[in-house]
Amino acid sequence: MKLKINNEFYEFTLCNTFFSKFKGLMFSKKKNLLFSFPVKTKPLIHMFFVFYPITIITLDESYRILEYKYIYPFQLFLPKYKVKYILEIPKKIEANKVFFIDKAY
Repeated sequence: MKLKINNEFYEFTLCNTFFSKFKGLMFSKKKNLLFSFPVKTKPLIHMFFVFYPITIITLDESYRILEYKYIYPFQLFLPKYKVKYILEIPKKIEANKVFFIDKAY
């Protein structure tokens, strides 16, 4: 799946099964992940065994940005709001540079 963040396109691997959500980026090379949840939830995100920092962007069902955070290996992150989607991007996206996210077809 492709998403456009600001004016840059990103290719995402969809994580919508229990195992893919559990594994996430643990012990993997850098790649973009899109976590999709059947209902809005507040999942605890951990960076155990992820050896590089990532940008996390939480979204509602309309792909509106709820919050974003740059986190480092072996940290935890708990979203403030219930989310429908979570983006994990293994590069730093400046907080003041995230304007919109749009589905690209």
